[in-house]
Amino acid sequence: MLFLTLFSLALLVKTTTQQKDPLNDFCRRFGHQTAVVDRKLFIDGGLVDWNPISQNPLNYTNTWLLYNDLDTSPAGVGTPQLYANLSKNASIPSVSGGILWPDDVNKRVYLYGGDYYQTPASAYSLLSYDVLNDNWDSFGVPSASVQSVSYGAGVGISDIGEGYMLGGWLSNASVPGWSGSPLATSTLVKYDMDKGAWTNSTGPDTTPRAEGVMVYLPASLSGLLIHFGGLTTPYGNGTIVGSPMSEIHVYDIQSSNWYTQTAVGDVPEMRRRFCAGATWAPDRSSYNIYLYGGAGFDANSTGFDDVYILTLPSFTWIKWWPSTPGTGKPHNTLSCNVIDGAQMIIVGGTFPLSSDCDSPTTWGTHNLDLGKQNSAGAMWHDYQPNLTSYSVPSEIIAVVGGSSLGGATVTAPVSGYDNRDLAVYFTQQASVASRTPTRAIPTPSATQSSSSSSKTLSSGAIAGIAVGAAVVFIAVLIGAWVCIRRRRRDMPKPSPASDFSNVHEQPYPYTPSPNSQFMPQMNQEFHPTRQPHSPFQQPSSIAELAGTTSPRPDENQKFYSPAPNDSSYALEWVPHSATQTHQSPVSVQASLHSEMTPVTELSGSRPMMVHENQRSS
Repeated sequence: MLFLTLFSLALLVKTTTQQKDPLNDFCRRFGHQTAVVDRKLFIDGGLVDWNPISQNPLNYTNTWLLYNDLDTSPAGVGTPQLYANLSKNASIPSVSGGILWPDDVNKRVYLYGGDYYQTPASAYSLLSYDVLNDNWDSFGVPSASVQSVSYGAGVGISDIGEGYMLGGWLSNASVPGWSGSPLATSTLVKYDMDKGAWTNSTGPDTTPRAEGVMVYLPASLSGLLIHFGGLTTPYGNGTIVGSPMSEIHVYDIQSSNWYTQTAVGDVPEMRRRFCAGATWAPDRSSYNIYLYGGAGFDANSTGFDDVYILTLPSFTWIKWWPSTPGTGKPHNTLSCNVIDGAQMIIVGGTFPLSSDCDSPTTWGTHNLDLGKQNSAGAMWHDYQPNLTSYSVPSEIIAVVGGSSLGGATVTAPVSGYDNRDLAVYFTQQASVASRTPTRAIPTPSATQSSSSSSKTLSSGAIAGIAVGAAVVFIAVLIGAWVCIRRRRRDMPKPSPASDFSNVHEQPYPYTPSPNSQFMPQMNQEFHPTRQPHSPFQQPSSIAELAGTTSPRPDENQKFYSPAPNDSSYALEWVPHSATQTHQSPVSVQASLHSEMTPVTELSGSRPMMVHENQRSS
């Protein structure tokens, strides 16, 4: 009886999901991966919740490849228009916690890593979405030393054609045939987009780590990678320890050397699964990394709703928002993308303390004006497509000196560098040769020339062609009518008990709906809510899931979830602060909260939450 009930529920959920629209039915998204190529912000994978959430309490795999058009900001919306009309069929995995590496030179994005849900992990192959031709290509299996990880700290650098990922989780959700508990890694994976070559090298130390962030700065001769935050697993027994936000790891791309520098100032609380983006003053006298949100540890496990800036080379933390204490709407497992150095678009996130939808009218997209270059001088403001340069805000100027154009006077840590090499690197500016595309890329001039040549016909010639075509069309219709009439006259009459069968026909041309049987589409999988601060592990037998739970404490809605005694789903890890050392880990159940993000207030003062019953029509 239980089996029949669960089977019926699965059919009902699948049917309901197939009718959902990724724009009109949106409630919230998290665990996705994003990248900017060709003035488009691509959003791939992750999990989604449908609106209204009271009637759709489950998390579903996002099988669409979506994009925000960065040249638009519709009136009344305030964020770039979202589209869901790109190619992605069932052969392309939809994962969470991976990364999209952008290649703006060759007009591609590369998908690396990520977790599968409710389906076994597949053998990893580097996949790339072709922006020009709207299709996916496989670039083969990496070398044996490179495995697929999830929730590592990654960054893609289109200017130099390289993608990086530091740390991350290995588990049976990301690696086929994996046995045992999830395991964090300590290595730095690199992919060379022009050569198609993989490298797996050491990280800042041998400590396994995950769920931090990494950004690129055009300092030193070939650039620097900056990593901070997240967690480590230093004891080998499953205990996780938060990484102090004062501990900044610096990787020099030219020398392949790692360094660690201590940061001071308004140091944020330890956090994980937050997002960050980097920009810099026009003269590069200061490099400024903006972070947002994240999940916490122990007493701060619900997470954060705040913005901090790490300004370099002074290595000073600045709390930028909010100016007053408060819990706000903590959220994590979201994405940040800096656009033209001036704005940072924040997409999605899960919210442990809220079950409201995440600004459905903007599809969970929010904009941070990094230099407050708007009429209100606000941090949170409508996206401006024409804002293409960065202005250093007053809060940074107050710490490092200079002006909105740069000229910082504090150009080193107050207590000095922990390694003198860093003093040299930050006096240099990366000078990278322009990359040459490895394939033919259409140029705007060719397109314009083709368009202009099509306009050289005179209006008289066009009219003559139209009249001639009409005459030919009418003649064809008359001939067809005569032939059909003669054939019908000569055909035998069918018997009353005809054996003719009905034939299913589709009008042509036909555009199938996203989940139509005529368009191969990966099934929308649904999942129980999971704690965002627990590494995910697939149950030993996905088909044997049963139980009741709810994304909200005041409701008890039935859906598939691991049974409370399913030991294969339990994780022997819990968060511990940096001051807590070797402790006996306790078993925790993996479950992911269905939660929510801030919505851009039109006045620009701060992000606001929009309740599903309060949103405008």
